[in-house]
Amino acid sequence: MRIPIAIVFAIAAQSLAACATNPLPSPSTPMPQGIPAQDPPPGFVSFCLRFVDQCSPNGAAPAIVALDQPTWTLANEVNLHWNASIRPEHDKAHYDRAEYWTIPTDGFGDCKDYALAKRKQLSDLGLPLKALRLAIVETAENERHAVLTIATDKGDYVLDNLTNEILPWNATSYHWIARQEAKGDWDSLSTDNRPTQIASMAFR
Repeated sequence: MRIPIAIVFAIAAQSLAACATNPLPSPSTPMPQGIPAQDPPPGFVSFCLRFVDQCSPNGAAPAIVALDQPTWTLANEVNLHWNASIRPEHDKAHYDRAEYWTIPTDGFGDCKDYALAKRKQLSDLGLPLKALRLAIVETAENERHAVLTIATDKGDYVLDNLTNEILPWNATSYHWIARQEAKGDWDSLSTDNRPTQIASMAFR
């Protein structure tokens, strides 16, 4: 069936608009290799008991993705969508628990929930879980915070609920504490022996 020329032009215009809105970033660098953490964050362990599919990466899937225009546009769209769709709320007020990692369904959550929601949607849209890695950082205000990182062939980038801009990992102001590695285990990235367990999270 021949596609009407008007539709072809419309699709081309949408593609050009997406490229103009989200031009490919300058190459970053891979995050440094950490050392195996003694224990994963306890909230993540509980999360995996409830969401087994989100903690079982396909062993044959790639550990990095090609950072092409469709992937970059998709990452930006997902980041913007969830930053706008979730209203920040502490776990204590939300679930009456000090720490609860989940994929939010009611429009409320903290930084972990933003990251988990983005990770699930990107995985559902075809990106491998092995390249979608959660990370724990410390902000300039000395608050623990969770973000999603994407490992690509152009380096590692950060999807963050504190900004709509996806940044290279080394262009943030964060001190990196811990991060998932490709197989799903956690590595400690801290150089000053700070613990990887999370007591509280920032959620602006």
